[in-house]
Amino acid sequence: MPFIKTDSSISEINSYKENKGTKYPLFIARVQAGFPSPGDDYIEKNLDLNELLINNPSATFFVKVEGDSMVNAGINSGDTLVVDRAVEAKDKSVVIAHINGELTVKRIRLSEGRVFLNPENEEFSPIEVTEETDFDIWGVVTYVIHKV
Repeated sequence: MPFIKTDSSISEINSYKENKGTKYPLFIARVQAGFPSPGDDYIEKNLDLNELLINNPSATFFVKVEGDSMVNAGINSGDTLVVDRAVEAKDKSVVIAHINGELTVKRIRLSEGRVFLNPENEEFSPIEVTEETDFDIWGVVTYVIHKV
């Protein structure tokens, strides 16, 4: 499992290794934010986290987040991101970008032919990608995994 030290946004990268193993119960009922209904205790099916989180196994990898530039997008330091290289990045996608030799997680914005990598924290500034910028998108973030 590779370990890559980079900027304050990404602390490690792990490749996806397919494991068709444990399935977990998925309940039919939705979790109530108010008063729960005791009659909704029915299991719908078993849930395989690989099936839920991984759409393109050969193009999927995981990264560990370090830093606070994306907190308003629900991405916190210590979170694990599921990243899919097969998904096309579009305006407003959250991406893993390689910019000037460093990896970062940001929201991509396309505006009038210009490309910006925007943080989701007002304490950080957007990064404009210019012709002089060494820039590549490594993949689109599809899920965020973090402890509650």
